[in-house]
Amino acid sequence: MTGRVMFYAQHLLGIGHLKRAAVLARAMAAHGLEVWVVLGGPAVPGIAFDGCARIALPPIRATDASFRSLVDEHGVPMDESIKEARTARLLDEFASIRPHVLLIEQFPFGRRAFRFELMPLLAAARVASPRPAVVCSLRDVLVRKSDPERSREMVALARSWFQRVLVHGDPALIPLEASFPEAREIADLIGYTGYAAEPRQDPPPPGLESGRGEVIVSAGGGAVGEPLLRAALAARPLSRAVGLPWRFICGTGLPETVYADLVFDPPPGVIVERWRSDLPTLLGNAVLSISQGGYNTVLDVLRAAVPAVIVPFGDGHETEQAFRARVLADKGVVTLVEPTALTPESLAAAVNVALERPPAKIAVDLDGGNATAREIVALCPGRET
Repeated sequence: MTGRVMFYAQHLLGIGHLKRAAVLARAMAAHGLEVWVVLGGPAVPGIAFDGCARIALPPIRATDASFRSLVDEHGVPMDESIKEARTARLLDEFASIRPHVLLIEQFPFGRRAFRFELMPLLAAARVASPRPAVVCSLRDVLVRKSDPERSREMVALARSWFQRVLVHGDPALIPLEASFPEAREIADLIGYTGYAAEPRQDPPPPGLESGRGEVIVSAGGGAVGEPLLRAALAARPLSRAVGLPWRFICGTGLPETVYADLVFDPPPGVIVERWRSDLPTLLGNAVLSISQGGYNTVLDVLRAAVPAVIVPFGDGHETEQAFRARVLADKGVVTLVEPTALTPESLAAAVNVALERPPAKIAVDLDGGNATAREIVALCPGRET
């Protein structure tokens, strides 16, 4: 029989969660599973869910990096009518699909604002026939909560409602308890899949040398990328890489007014683009990467083994990128510029340092997509890995 998987993924601001979800969904489909991906955020061009069915809930997004204000596609604050519509659609789809595995991205370790629909979904799963295995799909690093009660709540929900917590990371690099010490209390639920990197791309055709000899400045989804992009533009003439071409990849979430300003009449040797689907190829050919410390970009940097400067996004609440970047900097893999210290001068100095020393080589498991698929297959009745 074919295993059926319902995969809930809600992105709010950036695209990192969605990109990782796409890697996992495609891997599950490639392993013969029927996959329905429930998407709760705005559509993002260039992220494909090949081989999967997609269920689009009324989209909700965050207005800024505080994540305190959630709005619909028209900018209207999320209200009870939106919550009721999403919950009803989610439960109807669950009843129709009758999944063998219910895979939920991040919750209960995040997405607390969506308890209104996720708790009814979990309750429906508990009494369903067939009763699905309920699994959490979790990234490698969690944002640390200032209120200990929130952490205790996460552990209690995981223990009560989930059979497995699949951490898409490598414990040899960053064990979950490094950012979430309470993980020790649910160690029996946790399994590490390795990092969910995009599969290796085929080598480019002869003559296609995208990124060769360039400095690649990438801002992930772009929603919070303006400070890095502007600092990099000002750092270029101050650095030893001034004679190299610099390619700026701004991200689909960078506000249009900011992108228009950057793309208008850039200095000679500077290329400004909204989005590139071949970023791994660019990094593989590049002299240097300058980026934030998001999950997916870090994996691209590790796979390319390119010298890298990372300026993690951090506003005091979002600690994930800085945590990951510091681990890599301590191992000599990247050069770190703390977000509070970002200036054109500090970034230019970091560029010079990164160009002078090759990055340390570390062994990291990047096959998390396939490992996740094997774990999910094993949870489906009558299926074997």
